[in-house]
Amino acid sequence: MTILTSIAVAMVAGLLMTRVLNVFHLPDVTAYLIAGILIGPVCLGRLGIAGLGFPGFGDVSRMDLLCNLALGFIAFAIGTEFMLPKLKSIGKQATIIAVFQAVLAAVLVAAALAALHVVMPDRLSLPAAITLGAVASATAPAATLMVVRQYKAEGPVTNMLLPVVALDDAVGLVLFAVALGVAKALQGGALSFVSIAVNPLLEILGSLVLGSALGWLLDFSERFFHSNRNRLILMTAAVTLATALSMLHFELGAVHIGFSSLLTNMMMGTVFCNCCPIAEDLMEREDKWTAPLYCLFFVLSGAALRPDVFADSAMVGVGAVYILARSCGKYFGAGWSAAVQHCEPAVVRYLGVTLLPQAGVALGMSLAASEQLGADGAVIRSITLFSVLVYELIGPTLTKLALTAAGEIVPGARDARTGRVRRIPGSGQRRRGSTWPARLHAGARKK
Repeated sequence: MTILTSIAVAMVAGLLMTRVLNVFHLPDVTAYLIAGILIGPVCLGRLGIAGLGFPGFGDVSRMDLLCNLALGFIAFAIGTEFMLPKLKSIGKQATIIAVFQAVLAAVLVAAALAALHVVMPDRLSLPAAITLGAVASATAPAATLMVVRQYKAEGPVTNMLLPVVALDDAVGLVLFAVALGVAKALQGGALSFVSIAVNPLLEILGSLVLGSALGWLLDFSERFFHSNRNRLILMTAAVTLATALSMLHFELGAVHIGFSSLLTNMMMGTVFCNCCPIAEDLMEREDKWTAPLYCLFFVLSGAALRPDVFADSAMVGVGAVYILARSCGKYFGAGWSAAVQHCEPAVVRYLGVTLLPQAGVALGMSLAASEQLGADGAVIRSITLFSVLVYELIGPTLTKLALTAAGEIVPGARDARTGRVRRIPGSGQRRRGSTWPARLHAGARKK
């Protein structure tokens, strides 16, 4: 009863917080994280009332099963974005930009934090620095796309932004699988070619093969069911099975064979969406079903934030360095690669700013790290949560300002949330207009 009550309180708190932050036009992800902090062990949980919030971090950890399942659905949804027609339309420019800015952000963060490790080895370990570098590569497409839809942005920056954010998380997942393998090897003190190169490579290849097989099996099984209800049950079972199988691991001497839940579910989604002709329709229905699960995942992520990590000014400095290094990597990586690809000047100048938001996939990576890296994982999760709060508070606003400066948000553009015409600061214009059609308003709220 206590666990079920805590789940209900978490979901209601997240829902109510979205109403509060809607006044400030902040994304729902931010609301869920703040709600988690408020009902977690550092706030409401201090009252010690069972079922009302989470009195201890152990109570939050008991919800890891639900978090892992939610993470599986997030990765599966990312995979369904890689339909072959979409990949062909993305083009060479977007692919190069997506890869380069993600890798540069990872390298800059890892290098900056490794330097901090030399200065304070007792506060920040090298495995944590390397893993945080991979986490830094991920971008949150939801917040960015919400701004695009809310202000109906159109232009070269927007056209480049949409495919780049679709590819970004896939690149980040591969980088994370490699970094996590290296981090575990450093923790074990068994540095070798096998631990640094072979084991991470086997994890990536094994996850892709397992995900491909499950994706084909899901498509084959779907043909025997003709109602959308039964197909949704089948999809849910497939994601649950993929998440469970990805927990398997085998030891063959020095060789460790494991799987990544993120890569496995992402690959399953990719294969399924390219084989099943009705995959897109099924995913729209699945998004509605998983909305409560996503809410619970983000609220629990906020509740897991350990502020005691930042009671030390040194760790606050680590978080600040992470944010600064990642922002530089995203901004300059996107700008330089766009310039090399001879993109339009607006794309070179403003695209990097729109790639700063960070949320779901980064939180999923930090959860996986916390489960596999012990004390280092706790530091990784806390710094990631801290950065996500910062980025989700300022990221959407910076995206709006960048698209406005690029001329892709028209002065007086109508707000899809309220149906009112918003005055863009400095435009000197205030226009009137009717509300959006109900269909577009519902689509904006869905995002």
